[in-house]
Amino acid sequence: MTHVQRLKYSILIIVVVLGMMLGLSYLQKQGTISEQTFQYAAIAIAVVVVVINGLLRRKVKP
Repeated sequence: MTHVQRLKYSILIIVVVLGMMLGLSYLQKQGTISEQTFQYAAIAIAVVVVVINGLLRRKVKP
């Protein structure tokens, strides 16, 4: 994987995470999910993104 490919994947991940967080925020405002559920989902999303970022970093060829 090149640096350009990693940048493209990173931008894609940013857009997906932003969409997920906006969706969770919308659901919370509608009363579909509670504050605690929102917090757990946000933490889970953050952990997954950190793991994916670490895997992408390892696959970049110098």
